Amino acid sequence: MVQFHLDSTSGVPAYLQIVQQVRQAISLGVLRPGDQLPTIKEVVGSLAINPNTVVKAYRELDLAGILDARRGQGTFVSDDVEGSPDHDYAPLRAELVKWLSRARGAGLDDEAIRALVASTLRTELSVRAVA
Repeated sequence: MVQFHLDSTSGVPAYLQIVQQVRQAISLGVLRPGDQLPTIKEVVGSLAINPNTVVKAYRELDLAGILDARRGQGTFVSDDVEGSPDHDYAPLRAELVKWLSRARGAGLDDEAIRALVASTLRTELSVRAVA
């Protein structure tokens, strides 16, 4: 089951962080069609946020056809959602963990790491757009 994490320094509303995390989990194959999401009560308990925040996130995903809310049963990833093909991301994750360790060893904190990754992605996207 997916566990949500909120970054209060990101400037992104909490409900939108939940939406993004569900979308990412589906695209990485962590969540698959038919998988159940944590209940609103469970999310509220683990994140200490207002229940309306979780309701708003789940509703947005439901309206987008990504989630299927079943009264009395819970909230599930829609059977119509196409997730990631069966990829094994473990080798990439292992490389990333090593890279993060080197970045931290170089004195970068979370904010600096995010900035470096974001600027690299922007640069890579603009190079791809020109090519």
